[in-house]
Parts: sequence; structure tokens; C-alpha cells
Amino acid sequence: MRNIVVVGSQWGDEGKGKIVDWLSEQADVVIRFQGGHNAGHTLVIDGITYKLRLLPSGIVRKNKISIIGNGVVVDPWALLDEIREIKSKGVQVDVENFIISESANLILPFHREMDEIREDAAGKGKIGTTRRGIGPAYEDKVGRRSIRVMDLRSEKNLDQRLELVLLHHNAIRKGLGKKIFEKNQLKKDLLKIAPEILKFSQPVWLKIDQFKKQKKKILFEGAQGILLDVDHGTYPFVTSSNTVASSAATGTGCGPNSINYVLGITKAYTTRVGEGPFPTELKDGIGELLGKKGKEFGTVTSRKRRCGWFDGVLVKQTIKISGIDSIALTKLDVLDELDEIKMCIQYDLDGKKIDYLPATIEDQLKIKPVYKTFPGWKTSTSGIKNIEELPENAKNYIYAVENFIEIKISSISTSPEREDTILVENPFEI
Repeated sequence: MRNIVVVGSQWGDEGKGKIVDWLSEQADVVIRFQGGHNAGHTLVIDGITYKLRLLPSGIVRKNKISIIGNGVVVDPWALLDEIREIKSKGVQVDVENFIISESANLILPFHREMDEIREDAAGKGKIGTTRRGIGPAYEDKVGRRSIRVMDLRSEKNLDQRLELVLLHHNAIRKGLGKKIFEKNQLKKDLLKIAPEILKFSQPVWLKIDQFKKQKKKILFEGAQGILLDVDHGTYPFVTSSNTVASSAATGTGCGPNSINYVLGITKAYTTRVGEGPFPTELKDGIGELLGKKGKEFGTVTSRKRRCGWFDGVLVKQTIKISGIDSIALTKLDVLDELDEIKMCIQYDLDGKKIDYLPATIEDQLKIKPVYKTFPGWKTSTSGIKNIEELPENAKNYIYAVENFIEIKISSISTSPEREDTILVENPFEI
């Protein structure tokens, strides 16, 4: 038995979907452990494109069990829409292969509205959220006033829970001059969909314990990236959950000893969606080329991603923070046309050289990248499946990245297709 956590080592959008899909073919169980429908995975399988937001990537594979853990915040209407959409493409989603934690917290319409109200009011100080209610839902969770999946079982309990959460939200809405939110219609809407949600509901911690006893291989699937972690990311320009690998334990209900291996997904360059610091950002023709060739648009929002050179300092930092064992390097082929390629190996902060991202936002915005430059390879790497077939300069760049971040690159992706992967080491077989 071997259980693996997959996390993004940058700001998300590293290509986790393809890697998780490849690993899920070997796994028995795939579990989402944090985030919500603000983070998407795009899978291309046999020419069919699947865009997943809440459903774990394993859902598209037969004979796999897919689970949404307690650490995920769930918009029940968005989930049901996604289930209908994926079923229309011939994918099975039923009680035999899909489970939702009974402890998962719900995203409700007033969470989405609060997200929009805050972003619109923030002006230049906006975070750049997806406006899907993720942050306000997590706030209610830690404020102990949230509605959870299990609350849908009892109309009386649901009524009491809604009374509590709306007491809080309507006070804020009234202070902002917004219309108060009516409870009765929302309760009616929730009770209408309750049977569709509850049929998937189970105590996930108990199921994981059973799976471990049955020696099943479990794949824990993270959303976003470590640099968006609410504790370890570029705060306050972060998401509202912990995206590090250790959250796989708390977000599903298993001990940290259930995790045997951590795989970090890393682009051969760097991208970021939304606001916040980005030391290696390129606001020139090279940045445009990376965005165009890499099709850098968000799966969920279609927002254009900011692009820049590979930041080795940041990746080395996230490796240490998240206990990453090896890296899956993605989108190498996007660099094929470049004359030269740069990697950030240090920062300059007011004339002082540092090898980590400073904690304050002021310093994060001030630092200047110090680069090491490599010659490009100026030939296509798309579809290559053997490392020896790569151009010499491409291999040199890969080895330089590996040497700098101080851990093994276990696979290299050379196109969006799952088969176009150079496998150096299989985490399930170590």
C-alpha cells in the first residue's frame, strides 16, 4: 500500500489534472481535501476534454472511488450541475463511486454575494478572488456558524443553523446598505436538493480507515498551489484554506502517517492568476508568448494568467514547507521557441541578496529576481516520452532545475496529453 499527496508547488495551474489523472489510473481511491469550485482541473482523455471543479480527477476513471473530504467547501448547486455535466459525457457518478464527507461545509448564495461585495468595495486592494464564495464560507466554518452537509438531514436543525448564520450575515449586509437575506426561500431551496446531496454523504474518516485496512492505494488531490496557502503563501493575496500537503490529513480525517509520499507539480516557468506579488513576472513579448503557447487561461474563470520565468527560490521554499519528495515538471514544450531561458536563483532586497521569499507584502513587492541564464533548444519537445530524446540544452535546463531545488524530478510533461510524459520514477512503485 502506498498513499500519495499531489500538491501544486507554485501559485496553482501547474497541470495537476493531467498528473493526477495518470496517477489515478494506478490508485483505488482519489480524495479532494481542500478548496472549492474556485480551482479547476482540465483533463484530456481519448480526445474528450473534461473540466472539473469540485469532483476529484479520479471520477473519469472506471472502478475508482472519488471522495470530497471535510476540508472542501461545497456549493451544492454547482456540484449537482457538475455531476450532470460529467454524466452527459458518459461518466458514471453514483453512490458506488462517489462520496461526500458529511462534515463538509456548504457554500450558500449569500457567501457568493459577500465575496462580490467585498471585491467590488476593495478597489485597488482587491485580492482577485474567483467570486464564488469560498472565503466567506471558510470564515463561517471557523466562526462555528456554517451549514454542513449533515445539517440537511433535519428541517428543524437546518432552520436553526440558518437562523444563526443569517444573524451574522444580515448584520453585515445591513451595515453595507444591502438587502437582508431571507431564510425561508433558502431553506426551501436546500431541502429540495437535500436528497440528491445526502445520498452521497458518508463519514469519510471511517471510509479511509476501511480503505487502509483493505490495502487500497489512496491519492490525495490538492487544489491551487502552496504559494496560495493561507499561512504559507503571499498573504493576503492567498486562498482561504491550507493548500500544503499536511492538509490532506486534516481535510479528510486521517493521521499524517497515512501519507507515504508527496508529489509537487511544477511548471517549467511560472504563472499566477489574480493579484499579488510575482517577482519573475514578464510584462513583455516573452510573457505573451508563454501565455499564448501555454494556453494560460483559468479553467474556472477563463481569466488570463500572468506569466514569468521559473522561480527556483520559491519552488525550493515550497518543497521544504510541504515536505515534497519529488517534482513532476510540466509544460516543458512551452519553452521550445525561446532563444534563452532564465531561472531565478536569488532575490535582491535593497542591495542584500536573500534566498527566500520575505514574509511582508511590502518586501515581496520590492524584491528583484537574480537570474541564471540558459541557452534555449529551439526545437520541438512536444510528445517526447524518453529523456534521452530531449535536446541537449533542454536536458541541461532540467538538470539545473533539479540541482537547484535539491530533489528529484520524477516526471516531465511534454504536452497536455496524458501519454506524453517522460517517467523517471513512479511514486506508486518506489
